[in-house]
Amino acid sequence: MAKRNNAGTSGEQALRQHLVELLEGGHAHVNFDKAIKGIPAALRGRAPRALPYSPWQLLEHLRIAQSDILEFSRDPAHQSPKWPEGYWPAAANARPSESAWRKSVADFRRDLKAMQALVANPATDLFARIPWGDGQTILREALLVVDHNAYHLGELVVARRLLGAWGG
Repeated sequence: MAKRNNAGTSGEQALRQHLVELLEGGHAHVNFDKAIKGIPAALRGRAPRALPYSPWQLLEHLRIAQSDILEFSRDPAHQSPKWPEGYWPAAANARPSESAWRKSVADFRRDLKAMQALVANPATDLFARIPWGDGQTILREALLVVDHNAYHLGELVVARRLLGAWGG
């Protein structure tokens, strides 16, 4: 029988709950929705002078990397993009269309929910090696998404500050 914590849930259930919350963000770091909310369309493709990436590039990088990690976690036939160019849109100052921006945001949110569902599912063995990997586990991949998203969402906030588009 699984050991119960003070809240009456098993340690594994608590771990799953914590992972879902960490993936959502908003505890120690800004979450995705707050980081992207209200970025003026005219600034989305503009890289601040002090940084090499625009908000658009950071959004696309977040989307592409998260999708890659999710698909690797659940699809043995998945092929990752070529590193590093496959993980970034090309031009630093390319301005995305409104539909491209909205699609990227929606795709990021969809994949984040899918990763949350994967770790929340009791049928998912968080600790088993992914058979098509080289030692990775679902737990490791979920933590990688948490870490990667937090890092680049922080960069997005810095870019917004430098562009004068962050209200906190």
